[in-house]
Amino acid sequence: MEIKVKGQESKVKNDAWLNPQHPNFERWKRGRNISIERGKYVKSIVEKHVTCKDLIVLDLGSGEGGTSIVFSEQNKVFGCDLNLIRLEKQKTNSANYFKINGNALKLSFKDNSFDLIILQDVIEHLHDVRLLTTEILRVLKSGGIVYLSTPNKYSIFNFIADPHWGLPVVSILKRENIRKYFLKYFRKNEENRNDIPQLFSLNDIWNNFANNFGINLETEHSVERLLYGDKGLVWSNFHLSLVEVIKKIKAEKILIMLSNNKKGIINKYFNPTFYIVLKKIK
Repeated sequence: MEIKVKGQESKVKNDAWLNPQHPNFERWKRGRNISIERGKYVKSIVEKHVTCKDLIVLDLGSGEGGTSIVFSEQNKVFGCDLNLIRLEKQKTNSANYFKINGNALKLSFKDNSFDLIILQDVIEHLHDVRLLTTEILRVLKSGGIVYLSTPNKYSIFNFIADPHWGLPVVSILKRENIRKYFLKYFRKNEENRNDIPQLFSLNDIWNNFANNFGINLETEHSVERLLYGDKGLVWSNFHLSLVEVIKKIKAEKILIMLSNNKKGIINKYFNPTFYIVLKKIK
């Protein structure tokens, strides 16, 4: 079932991600092709914290729809995305999946509506994270959980190759500087994008959410799944190459030994992507 919210749809007519000539096209294409695998990975984390059955789920920035489709097998899911084109391209016949064309910063839902909210690689594209947090707190039930994944601003690997642009240094720049110094000269046709990503550090995450949520890092889980064949975690050339190098030099056990779920050096400066479960404090 589709629900269209008038006035909320994306104004973008020629989305860059659909342009085969764009430098990032193949990376985005790989991401689309593994959307179901990505959804299964999200579920593998969420089900460590709650039984994934008979939940009411909000998938904010539902993108290709893979995660929403996976969760709709046993739950009622609302997939919300600002981009109408993405919603129209989602393919699902599930009676439990409802498409919403809306804004994550102004949710059209009643208070205490959801057991689970999914923020999969979305938060870095939003301009007002405090407003997002306010809206999440409003629509999330007491004791409800949020799945959050987002690239790490200070990861040395992202500094070498930013996960969105594939270039060095960009990961540490603020949004206005990316627009002013990078897009202006290298991606002129994207200079006016409204969703330019600005990455978060681990401290940023803690400062924004710690007052209202219990924060659980899932780094150990992600490393184990990545090294033993989960296809839903990586799709950029650089990060795929890193995984191949680790396997080639047989360093899997060392990486597993070093990985942890603590707020320390490994997660602050090496972990390329944060996988986090937030539990709303009752």
